[in-house]
Amino acid sequence: MRMVALVELAKGALVLVAGAGLLAFTHRDVQAVVAELIRHLHLNPAARAPQIFIDLAGRITSADLWLLALGAAAYALMRLAEGYGLWQGRTWAAWLGVASGLIYVPLEVAALLKGVTPLKLTTLAVNLAVVAVLADMLWQRRRSGAD
Repeated sequence: MRMVALVELAKGALVLVAGAGLLAFTHRDVQAVVAELIRHLHLNPAARAPQIFIDLAGRITSADLWLLALGAAAYALMRLAEGYGLWQGRTWAAWLGVASGLIYVPLEVAALLKGVTPLKLTTLAVNLAVVAVLADMLWQRRRSGAD
């Protein structure tokens, strides 16, 4: 259970840092930053995939970045709360983990239907394993009469 709590805490912290990092780009030319990143990675900016990112970056506004950062903060707070609750052995956190984990399963299966990759398989397997661990904890608590 503590391992799942650490994973959730790490996910929350990572997304919180990423969301805060988005705010560094407010009032900046995001398109120029993305173009520079593409050049730094030695990608051809005229190629199809890099050009999609450059075009998308040109349409991003500061308000969009703030919304993304707020969304990241909300997601991070949920993950941090779940991680804390799991670390403390709280039943509500296990329910939150099961519910939030199951939300992703249809999306992961849809991604697999478009093409099977080791990353997609691993993501689904890890997600299902976490859900199974949390569901088992809930089942054991129910059987023992705890909570």
